[in-house]
Amino acid sequence: MTSPTVAPPAPERTSWHIPAMLALALGGFGIGTTEFVSMGLLPNIAAAMDVSEPTAGHAVSAYALGVVVGAPLIAALCARMARKRLLVLLMVAFTIGNAATVFAPTFPALLAARFVSGLPHGAYFGVASLAAASLAPAGQRAKAVAAVMLGLSAANVVGVPGATWLGQHLGWRDAYLVVAVIGLATIAALLAFVPELTGFKTTSPLTELGALCRPQVLLTLAVGAVGFGGMFAVYTYITTTLTDVAGLRAGLVPIVLMLFGLGMIAGNIVGGVLADRGVDRSVFLALIAMAVILAGFVAAAHNPITAGIGAFLVGASGAALAPGLQTRLMDVAADAQTLAAALNHAALNIANAAGAWLGGLVIAAGLGYTAPAVVGAGLAVAGVLLFTGTVWAARRSAPAQH
Repeated sequence: MTSPTVAPPAPERTSWHIPAMLALALGGFGIGTTEFVSMGLLPNIAAAMDVSEPTAGHAVSAYALGVVVGAPLIAALCARMARKRLLVLLMVAFTIGNAATVFAPTFPALLAARFVSGLPHGAYFGVASLAAASLAPAGQRAKAVAAVMLGLSAANVVGVPGATWLGQHLGWRDAYLVVAVIGLATIAALLAFVPELTGFKTTSPLTELGALCRPQVLLTLAVGAVGFGGMFAVYTYITTTLTDVAGLRAGLVPIVLMLFGLGMIAGNIVGGVLADRGVDRSVFLALIAMAVILAGFVAAAHNPITAGIGAFLVGASGAALAPGLQTRLMDVAADAQTLAAALNHAALNIANAAGAWLGGLVIAAGLGYTAPAVVGAGLAVAGVLLFTGTVWAARRSAPAQH
């Protein structure tokens, strides 16, 4: 059996490949828009498809399921494919899924289209993060990962509000038509500006699946699945929290949601800088900040101004965690980096579902709309404890590896 071929090592970069970074971030912008715009258009989808709003919510679940299924499946099966070609094919699948959403004639067809749209999500961010890290100057890998994630954060400031407005005024299908156009633009940008990523080692499906046997990979994924749940516990119910608890007029809610998105952008930038200075320390700081901010949001939610500030800080603390976690997965995965990086986004979608579910439980129990922030703070604390155990286990096993 011949061993996997290895491309000649690429020369160390000393400057940023800005056009390639923008192309990779554009894909993140499209993915972030399609992931979150469904939440704002659920009443419109329900009315058009003649289903209840909770039933229409299955479209959100179908997308999340696509992410969880697609991340490990695509990363493993496409292990031997050239990274640039894989990025392009992932965006082709993404574009097809969103175009199918536009033309879905029935609700089951819509669910299938949303599932297909979610399949490339995790694998795209995983491969794009690795590509960005390889194109970044020495010592700035985490900033490069944050640059890709910046597209996802920017979607919450521009893409989601814009597509939601369009969907509400022209029809919900038009929102996904815009996303499909963004997908086409990303394909063109990837082809034009991303170089052939020849510095990657060719692996195999078995090598990639080996990531699932690495305790540090699994533990780091668990930290993301638990710790990020706190942010989603609050974000899922933020609209009603702002109107019923803070007393904010419904027409001003989009402004606070934009503040949340701006917080995510700020958090991404800060998280990237901190992770380049120390990956584990950046994860600890982000989780601790999230626990403190979510706990403080319980009181802040009772005033429109402090609620807006709180929303910004919740978004910032959550986004600050992403670069550190993504970089750490790349560090501990050895030869299975593609799968490990892709699984990070599967873990975040698990956090999305778990946080929303737990937040809904406490609201249904009659504890009010500030209760999800208490749940979120608890999840962030659990993330700190879990990461403490993760780092301890890594340091304990380190001598045995020499």
